[in-house]
Amino acid sequence: MSEITVPAMGESITEGTIYKWHVQEGDAVNQGDVLLELETDKVNLEISAEESGVVEKILRKDGETVQIGEVIGRLAAGGEASAAPAKEEPKAEEKAAPAAPAAPSVPAEPAKEGETYLAASPAARKLAREQGIDLEQVNRDPKGRIYQENVRNHAEAPAPRPAAAAPAAQTAAPAVTGQPGKPAERQRMSRRRATIAKRLVEAQHTAAMLTTFNEVDMTAIMDIRKRRKDAFKDKHDIGLGFMSFFTKAVVGALKQFPLLNAEIDGEDIIVKKYYDIGIAVAAKEGLVVPVVRDADRLSFADIEKEIASLASKARSNTLALSELQGGTFTITNGGTFGSLMSTPILNAPQVGILGMHKIQLRPVAIDAERSENRPMMYIALSYDHRIVDGSDAVRFLVTVKELLEDPESLLLEG
Repeated sequence: MSEITVPAMGESITEGTIYKWHVQEGDAVNQGDVLLELETDKVNLEISAEESGVVEKILRKDGETVQIGEVIGRLAAGGEASAAPAKEEPKAEEKAAPAAPAAPSVPAEPAKEGETYLAASPAARKLAREQGIDLEQVNRDPKGRIYQENVRNHAEAPAPRPAAAAPAAQTAAPAVTGQPGKPAERQRMSRRRATIAKRLVEAQHTAAMLTTFNEVDMTAIMDIRKRRKDAFKDKHDIGLGFMSFFTKAVVGALKQFPLLNAEIDGEDIIVKKYYDIGIAVAAKEGLVVPVVRDADRLSFADIEKEIASLASKARSNTLALSELQGGTFTITNGGTFGSLMSTPILNAPQVGILGMHKIQLRPVAIDAERSENRPMMYIALSYDHRIVDGSDAVRFLVTVKELLEDPESLLLEG
């Protein structure tokens, strides 16, 4: 018999939510078969059977929060549980004896004496013990979990005034806010959506974020794509898109302005000498940012293939945690949805993010007497003003613009 446990998923992840069991008790499975899908803050992870056998017991149900290393089910190896054991006919004296009361069910995770099991993170439990706080009294997040922040907020909150006891029968469900008499629906955030919301707010609260804008004449790039796209496709079996040009331009600009490829650690600045570029991808559960590693060493075809592979994994929820961690700078493309201009939010702890937008024909002055309709794109750079000066941010964005408008220079600078 073997145990089905929640695997380790990186230092930053201590728990997850069972998204869906794909098997039921009594189902026979082969080694490698997917048993369940686990939702974490960053990715959905499939947990597979480590050996063939029969699912003997499922201890934690869909929607429950589980900790790393927790036993969530049991698998009977081989043919141990291929058929349910036949019930033995009770003896005569057993038939006459009165039935004993049923034993209380055992919780999936044994609770300590006098303690009800709660879905609280290890850091939250530690802080609660230090502060002498009863976790039962701490407000939970929308999915019923308790984090260190919830405990800290409870400790800082003023003691509530005693309220008059309400009749027991008046316990009501959470109200659905909105216009009275109008249809509305209350929905709980998914773990990933709640995490995205929290981190975006944290980014705005912890960084001195500013945004600078410019525009790029995309004529030269569109001309290259028009002339070379068929040959490029035939040779590399991948289309020549815009992202490879922008990735190369960003790398070239980061080499000239290295503080945009850095992060803040306390009172230190860590300047990274490598270029792992995050590419924001819209997936069903929300935005994810897989990373193109060592983008400075990749060809245009390599970048296009890597981005296509990562985007496909993001949309099918098959990204590995390693593919989401450690980016040094991010590119996001709101233009795919028709955005003409936006202010991207930093992907902490990074200090820079480039926003691409919709290509639109606009009249451009060629000289004092002539103008032409050109395919133009607004680009935006959000940056952390704590370590990036405005002049460097503006010059960085101008460098990106110049490299894109002279694509041949990307072979030298990118």
